[in-house]
Amino acid sequence: MSGKFVSIFAGRATQELGTKIAEEYGRIENKPDFKLGKSSVVVFSDGEFQPSFDESIRGHHVFIVQSTMPPTENLMELLLMIDAAKRASAHKVIAVIPYFGWARQDRKDQPRVSIGSKMVANMLTAAHVDRIITMDLHADQIQGFFDIPMDALYASSIFIDHIQKMNIDNLLIAAPDLGASKRASAYAKRLGCDLAVCHKQRARANVVESMTLIGDVKDKNVIILDDIIDTAGTIVKAGQVMMDHGAKSVRAFATHAVCSGPAMERLDNSVFEEVVVTDSIPLPANASKKIKVVSTAKLFADVIRRIENYESISSLFK
Repeated sequence: MSGKFVSIFAGRATQELGTKIAEEYGRIENKPDFKLGKSSVVVFSDGEFQPSFDESIRGHHVFIVQSTMPPTENLMELLLMIDAAKRASAHKVIAVIPYFGWARQDRKDQPRVSIGSKMVANMLTAAHVDRIITMDLHADQIQGFFDIPMDALYASSIFIDHIQKMNIDNLLIAAPDLGASKRASAYAKRLGCDLAVCHKQRARANVVESMTLIGDVKDKNVIILDDIIDTAGTIVKAGQVMMDHGAKSVRAFATHAVCSGPAMERLDNSVFEEVVVTDSIPLPANASKKIKVVSTAKLFADVIRRIENYESISSLFK
């Protein structure tokens, strides 16, 4: 059952998170009967599929929760759900994309390649979505690919609270590469601790050739921060570099656990005491025992409430 004017639905890839967001929204709005909206997907024998909403959404503000990690069906399902909501006379359609896939293709870094994230932005705009809510974009400039409102949230509001509750002494925040240094610097400043950065050189995509440490980590309890763990090659190597330079302990915090290929095996065999991620992407059955998940449901539910009440979102991250 949905609210009077707000309905929250979820694609198949993010059903569990969508359910939690709807429950949190109902709690915040003091609507104990508020639940994730009912939708279904018909799958044809050739693999084609057709999503549908199984309740009226006429005049509603419809929030569709779906991360767009591979396979590409996840993105296509989101596009079809947006189109279906528009055709069902929803007043506004807002895409809640906890993990914005294709974000690493944000520029032409070599000749004759696509800019995948711009293409995704074009497709979402062509589907006539009214607003985008996402979290920890791999590249902030992707916001400029949209001519509609886009709320780029930060997992820092969750992670910093979690780190403070851990009460770690001699804490040091580290970035596994220069691209993550801005994020790590903001955490270090907020937590009042030192910062270290790794400089890496790649042999090719997903393969790190060498890594150099900038900063002193001796006798420190290190937390390495990144937005994505994909094959886990970079972050695992960074963790080993920290220990080789005298760190007392190493933990990893990453927003999106893409965890493809050998990632789980690498994390299992890594020096990390634990690896903390969010639930923006569901973990596979073979997830490493070192992984601990913190939920983003409360954050997204609060942002939905703020959008509906025309309240500030940026104040959440000050």
